[in-house]
Amino acid sequence: MSRPPFVAVAAVGVATAVAAAGVRVVLTRQAAIARRRIGKPLGEESIDADRVWRRSLDGMPIDLLVLGDSLAAGLGAERRKETLGGRLAKGLARRMRRPVHLRTAAVVGSESPDLAAQLDALPEDYAPHVAVIVVGGNDVTHRIPVAVSTQHLREAVRRLRARGTEVVVGTCPDLGTLRPVPQPLRRLMSSMSRRLARVQAETARAEGAHPVDLRRAVGPMFFDDPEAMFSLDRFHPSPLGYRRTAEALLPAACRAAETALSSRRQTGQH
Repeated sequence: MSRPPFVAVAAVGVATAVAAAGVRVVLTRQAAIARRRIGKPLGEESIDADRVWRRSLDGMPIDLLVLGDSLAAGLGAERRKETLGGRLAKGLARRMRRPVHLRTAAVVGSESPDLAAQLDALPEDYAPHVAVIVVGGNDVTHRIPVAVSTQHLREAVRRLRARGTEVVVGTCPDLGTLRPVPQPLRRLMSSMSRRLARVQAETARAEGAHPVDLRRAVGPMFFDDPEAMFSLDRFHPSPLGYRRTAEALLPAACRAAETALSSRRQTGQH
């Protein structure tokens, strides 16, 4: 005798719930394994790279602001010129032939909801020419909903644009490159980070910012040569990893700087 339909449906529902609970247990265990493997050998403080880079060049400095998480802050770099901000400032100065004044508001461990506090900490009259935002990895690992992440990104871009700042958004890197994270958690994180990156890019474009797809630009390098691209914790970039990431962001940063300088010349601002 066959089961009544409602009994069959209930049985399927129970089986699905049990399977989902099992998956959650596995993923929770794997997340704990990943945390133990990665640890915190780099500490939680990044190198202070804020200064005027290439001061000997002519012209008023370009003001460059970097916001976001530990990648934006440069955790894992061994010298200030190897941080993401230092790399971007040096490259921007070389290409624009002007000094670059770097200010880093990024904080290690930050998620997208923390961007507001980073902006709140800036002087009210501070209006950088270019702001570079790199955030999202911690959103994925802490399972922040994509809608929440992108709403905070949207608000940050709007606040910066209101200051007359051109904004570059480096979208969430592909967390599938993190070898210390076991499978299937790594595949899940890869899928989640790709989705977040896609929506971040859409949000950035809609708000007049310049998105850079870091997954496509540098993800394959981190996947193919993790020993060279990652620092000793195998989670944060090495000096070479920061160099390649900065190279990916630099063209958009230069276009943003050109736009900002042109706009301010037209309005009589510096």
